[in-house]
Amino acid sequence: MEFVSSREIRVNPKPIFERLGEGEVVITSRGKPVALMLGVSGEDLEETVRAVRRAKAELAVSDMRRTASARGLKAEDVNVEIAAHRDER
Repeated sequence: MEFVSSREIRVNPKPIFERLGEGEVVITSRGKPVALMLGVSGEDLEETVRAVRRAKAELAVSDMRRTASARGLKAEDVNVEIAAHRDER
């Protein structure tokens, strides 16, 4: 995984775009990661977007579970709350 500043992309983007086939590029701003660039083709764009969204959702769920556990909530309690809110819809 390569790290590239947002300034570098503005000044000279072509070499960075060419390297996307080799792996991911993390875009940084003031030394902090702000974005992830992935190489895609027209054929796998939709599938790649779905995979990234699924991965982000799984990370969010894991984070919520960690937070709930740290607050003393059990998984069953969380599931009951989710079910109750779904029934309200």
